[in-house]
Amino acid sequence: MRIYELGDGTPEVSVVGAIHGDEPCGERAIERFVDEEPTVERPVKLIVANEEALDAGRRFIDEDLNRAFPGDPDADTHEGRLAHALSREIRGTTVLSLHSTQSYAEPFALVDEVDAVTRSICPHLPIEYLVETGRFSEGRLIEHAHTVEVECGLQGSEEAAANAYWILRAFLSATGVLPAPVAGDTEPPLSLRRRDADEVVVFRLLDQIPKGPAEEYRVFVDNFQRVAPGDRVAAADGEAFSADTEFYPVLLSANGYDDVFGYAADRVGTLA
Repeated sequence: MRIYELGDGTPEVSVVGAIHGDEPCGERAIERFVDEEPTVERPVKLIVANEEALDAGRRFIDEDLNRAFPGDPDADTHEGRLAHALSREIRGTTVLSLHSTQSYAEPFALVDEVDAVTRSICPHLPIEYLVETGRFSEGRLIEHAHTVEVECGLQGSEEAAANAYWILRAFLSATGVLPAPVAGDTEPPLSLRRRDADEVVVFRLLDQIPKGPAEEYRVFVDNFQRVAPGDRVAAADGEAFSADTEFYPVLLSANGYDDVFGYAADRVGTLA
């Protein structure tokens, strides 16, 4: 675990990258930011979490770190011990966790539940969608109070790394570590700016969409877009299934997970 602390005093804000070793965007964003030697208005801690998995180019060494929290210092697995150490490092801080995905090219955020911290931060991030995970948060870092997880783009892409950097900066501005952007400041690329800068659409996960053993998988619907009853959703080895009820797909992809295609969600409102 590689840790940078900027500013004087005890940090109440932290940024975590490389929870998964095959998602380098967070590490790249942190290193880019630290290399700039920025002046900060309040202290912040930046953490590259799973260095071993990152160096190996693997999602994890022994188990998925983002299913291992809060961890145990005497765990038999590398990630179990690391989860405990990381939990101690971020204790008492508001956290941004940077990830990437195989399911969706544009950044979106996930939280355990929408609370006051979510409402104060997420409308200031360059995202269009926010997902409340609820009972699906077990073992994930977002179970830690005041944590926002952002999927920054497609796994391994240059776009995800660039997005992660600008999301990091937006988060640090929203939490008072950096000053608020002013006219004339360098801005993120146009592709990262939300189409509607006045609101973030909020979804709540309802259920998983199971995926049985097969050689080939396909999906026929788009993430965050309404699926009507009867619409074809996905197929395994050519055998397709359709929606029984209306839902919105989240983290839906052919090969992102071993045993599920992704999640079904409900659209529950907006944050302004």
